[in-house]
Amino acid sequence: MKKIIRITTIPLSLKVLLRGQLKYMSQYYDVVAISSGDGLEEALLEQGVRGYRIDMTRQITPLKDLLALFQLIKVLRKEKPDIVHTHTPKAGVLGMLAAWITRVPCRLHTVAGLPLLVANGKRRKLLEFVEKLTYGCATMVYPNSYVMKDIIQSLNLVDSRKLKVIANGSSNGIDTSFFVKERCLSKDKIRKNIGILQTDYVFVFVGRVVADKGVNELMCAFTKLSSEFSDIKLLIIGPFEKELDSISIQSEKELETNNAIYYQGFQKDVRPFFAASDALAFPSYREGFPNVVLQAGAMGLPSIVTDINGCNEIIQDGVNGKIIPPRDEYALYEAMKWMYEHRDREVKEMAKRARPMIVERYEQRMVWEALLKEYRSL
Repeated sequence: MKKIIRITTIPLSLKVLLRGQLKYMSQYYDVVAISSGDGLEEALLEQGVRGYRIDMTRQITPLKDLLALFQLIKVLRKEKPDIVHTHTPKAGVLGMLAAWITRVPCRLHTVAGLPLLVANGKRRKLLEFVEKLTYGCATMVYPNSYVMKDIIQSLNLVDSRKLKVIANGSSNGIDTSFFVKERCLSKDKIRKNIGILQTDYVFVFVGRVVADKGVNELMCAFTKLSSEFSDIKLLIIGPFEKELDSISIQSEKELETNNAIYYQGFQKDVRPFFAASDALAFPSYREGFPNVVLQAGAMGLPSIVTDINGCNEIIQDGVNGKIIPPRDEYALYEAMKWMYEHRDREVKEMAKRARPMIVERYEQRMVWEALLKEYRSL
């Protein structure tokens, strides 16, 4: 069997973003995973593959990055893979550089987001350099959305002949047999467990609680909304990441003190919270191809998303959700208010259309088969 090495910065990417994909590919290839930090053994067990722990940071840490590069080179020389496929920015630049140095024939990188899009000044120039270095070392670059491909081309980050979108986009698709309401407790029982009334209209946010996910705008919009309507609630699902991109002190205070907001922290299984909700609010500044929006749609929820790549490909404005400008708390407030006021007719129609649109375009097996076909073509 030919050998593939898949590299991510942290094991959570193997467990969540690429759930099941490595296990599927191991039917056809000898698959090895490389990642860092605690949780790698569990991720390898779930994927059914072997692997190596090489510590990589998500920040800019030159000495640690150089050490990780040397360790990657050592592993690649030992394993002699036919393909190295990287995900996430730090694993991308280190993995592609190590694969280029060791002359791995097929060097593939998936782009699931561009941090430089929300950076300025020297930091933006540095991030542009990192992306160009990553893509320059790669033999193929896979943006996980068509709009992301257009952005990369417009920024002249790589020769367009290296760019290709797999299937209809998404790094892993979605298991629509798993994300289905019928596999959860009833909406009434879930709400009762959380403490939300059956008559309430519930928005849900799922993601890292950080500024570039639009959490500050969400807090501002919902503060105004909850002061006007007593039967509107907000579920927040996800971990705080204060060290990377913290939300404002005012937003954090609102999250802690507003009785209409239910913060549930990180959850391994987000399905019950989708099942308990009426709509997704996801005002992110940047994405690759957001799994959260796929998951919400598969669970039959209409979504409010920002007009950014990925989001504006999954959601069609007025069909299965609403699209608003990023960083616009008033537009978010208006969209949330509109959904609340039109919940009995228009929003119900959006909800009916949500799941079929996801199943048709982003079923997981279809994405895996398309990637397998791409590997074989190399």
